[in-house]
Amino acid sequence: MDLQPTITQAFRSRFAAPPAFIIRAPGRVNIIGEHTDYNDGFVLPMAIDRAVWIALRPRRDRQVIVHSLDFDEAAEFSLDNLHKGKGWPEYIKGVAWAMQVERLKASPRGFVASAQPSGSARGVEGWEGVVTGDVPKGAGLSSSAALELAAARAFAAVSDLEWEPVKMARLGLKAEVEWVGLNCGIMDQMICAAAQAGHALFLDCRSLDFEQIPLPGGLSVAVLDTATRRGLVDSDYNERRAQCDAAARFFGVRALRDVDRQTFETRAGQLDPLTRRRARHVIRENERVSQAVAAMRRGDMERLGGLLDASHASLRDDFEVSSPALDSMVEIARQAAGCFGVRMTGAGFGGCAVALVRAEKVQEFSLHVAQEYTRQTGLTPSVYICQAAAGASLVPA
Repeated sequence: MDLQPTITQAFRSRFAAPPAFIIRAPGRVNIIGEHTDYNDGFVLPMAIDRAVWIALRPRRDRQVIVHSLDFDEAAEFSLDNLHKGKGWPEYIKGVAWAMQVERLKASPRGFVASAQPSGSARGVEGWEGVVTGDVPKGAGLSSSAALELAAARAFAAVSDLEWEPVKMARLGLKAEVEWVGLNCGIMDQMICAAAQAGHALFLDCRSLDFEQIPLPGGLSVAVLDTATRRGLVDSDYNERRAQCDAAARFFGVRALRDVDRQTFETRAGQLDPLTRRRARHVIRENERVSQAVAAMRRGDMERLGGLLDASHASLRDDFEVSSPALDSMVEIARQAAGCFGVRMTGAGFGGCAVALVRAEKVQEFSLHVAQEYTRQTGLTPSVYICQAAAGASLVPA
């Protein structure tokens, strides 16, 4: 949805002037490659045409004042006196903190480290504005990374800093891990920063090398929102990461990305059953990502769909991050006409599934899945037919 008219009018109403900048940063859906990112592995996400929007103008007193239309509340803080709190403002504060901790300054070459103490770096300036969005929160579509990269793009705009997607993604990750407290990988921030319209992003989460993979013609991507949510920071997410780290230590490697299938199968019997299941998912999921990219390149939707189905089974049985609602949604979608494959997407414990659907069947598919899911669960789902969008960007005001 194009929220530019909404956010522009909201800014004019509040500040009696047009905004100097309008920022749009997308949510994302991960086609395949779940819980591989923090294991230095491979992922294949795409940015979606749902986004966080900020309309703003610069301030030169190093204050940030943001009014959220979605929460109907405001946040205000000084760049020179940042303190942790709770709620949506922490993602913006975290980005401001990360940029200053790194002491990033504008230069003809982009960002360079400043010799000044972090509290006195003048490379980041303040702003005031309004924020809104239509990325469902807590649904596994990365509303948090969208807000982080929208904030990063806002700070870059008012501070006249060059936009460098990989560096900005790293700052967003630093904010999420060290300020907000979720020990996640960099996939969400990278796709939000570097996405190209019409493409998925094949990303190596260790090197951050990436390749834009065109989506095949005749394919629709449907995001199936189960209407169930999870509080990710308080969930078992961090526990899963610790289990993966323990498995990597057992194999004597930096991350599970370094363990091939033969090595795993040779030594798997020495692992306790729980750690063995966690490691098996990650190792085989990395294989599935590479196989999915090959299938997309040759337009083999049947093969790609089968890989999604296998991914869901692994996430359900080995990694144990699915839920009854997600499993019901996946089974309903898998039986619907036109579906190539479907799996849960995001960290799990609730949220969304992603289905790859024959384009000419997508409306029929959406109606059937929504009706049958409601009949079976009593819940009212949402179905989003998504286009592959561009990453965080300045929109002409």
